Amino acid sequence: MSGNRVGIIGIGQSEFRSRRDDASYPDLVREGVIRAMEDAKLDFDAIQAVVYSLSPDAMVGIGNAERLGVDAVGGRNKPFLRINNGGATGISSAVAAYYHVASGMFDVVLTAGADKIGECGDSQTVLNKIWDPSYERPLPLGTINMLAMSAVRYMDRYGMTEEDMARVTVKNRHHASLNPKAHLRKPVTIEDVMASRLISWPIKLLDCCPQSSGGAALVLASERFIKDNHLDAVWITGVGHSAETYWMGDRMGNNPTAEHADAYALGRSFEKSYRMAGITDPMRQVQVAELYAPFSNTEYHSIDAARLSPKPVETIQRMRDGEYQIGGRIPINPSGGTLCTNAIAVTAMARVAEVALQVWGRAGDHQVKGARLGVASGNGGDHQIFGTMVIEA
Repeated sequence: MSGNRVGIIGIGQSEFRSRRDDASYPDLVREGVIRAMEDAKLDFDAIQAVVYSLSPDAMVGIGNAERLGVDAVGGRNKPFLRINNGGATGISSAVAAYYHVASGMFDVVLTAGADKIGECGDSQTVLNKIWDPSYERPLPLGTINMLAMSAVRYMDRYGMTEEDMARVTVKNRHHASLNPKAHLRKPVTIEDVMASRLISWPIKLLDCCPQSSGGAALVLASERFIKDNHLDAVWITGVGHSAETYWMGDRMGNNPTAEHADAYALGRSFEKSYRMAGITDPMRQVQVAELYAPFSNTEYHSIDAARLSPKPVETIQRMRDGEYQIGGRIPINPSGGTLCTNAIAVTAMARVAEVALQVWGRAGDHQVKGARLGVASGNGGDHQIFGTMVIEA
């Protein structure tokens, strides 16, 4: 893409937990923002626009909840845009901030948000509202049984087992144990996962992401600003979005519009990001990936969509062989990923933040040695809206 190169110059994440009774919603937003601003070595006068990352109002319990965050992000009297598309919100906010800068309109843009999912009551009741009200909502559908059906189809088409799902949890929990900001940090075994409570077959409790509270923020800047101010940065070289059918019924049956075992639109989004970044062989060129996978089974089709495996059957075998853990061929979710931390409004932003830290060489104990190019993704809606990003040192 011609035009201004855009870099990430500041990253901030709070520590994610089940509840943060000590912090109001604006307080949580501010935690991420302050850390990102300190990381960027800027004051708020340098911020020219704000992109606000906010999940559905019902998760916060207040209509137009972005108004609570204006002062927390230093957004008063500045251009201010709210983004909301479910789990993809955080990466969509980062992409919107990217285009704010790449367009030449602004030199420095802040994107930030927070969530208190563990304090909103029954999030599945809220998330049930994303389906068609006449035909699909009364089933009732939730994000758990929606993706349990995806797991069943992946099992049928490619041979994944419940133990293979458990391997993803074991890997990501080990990674999270190295990440002080992750929510679920206790290592588990395959036996622990298999013995955990059944939620919606084949998904068990330890196959599920948590409901997390926390905040995150990123500061993006133009190459000109970065060079003029002698700042350090990592570079966003590819972005993409794609969506698929709204109807769950269109993803199943003998002739589905978009096969529910796979993540067709996620693959299209990665194609766009790779083309923009000049990546022709992801298996060779990508060195680390933070893929939005809130349930253990969805990490498999996310790897497939990112073209980090030749074909789904091989994805399963490569997971068994340890190729996707830290120290393996292409570490997937070295932070622990969404399976270990899920504050919905910023979960996909954390994927971007973690890849940026990796290629920057600043990921601490969960650093992937030698990582210089990484990818991030986010999934939103009823497994329908997908965003992707390529970040390079």
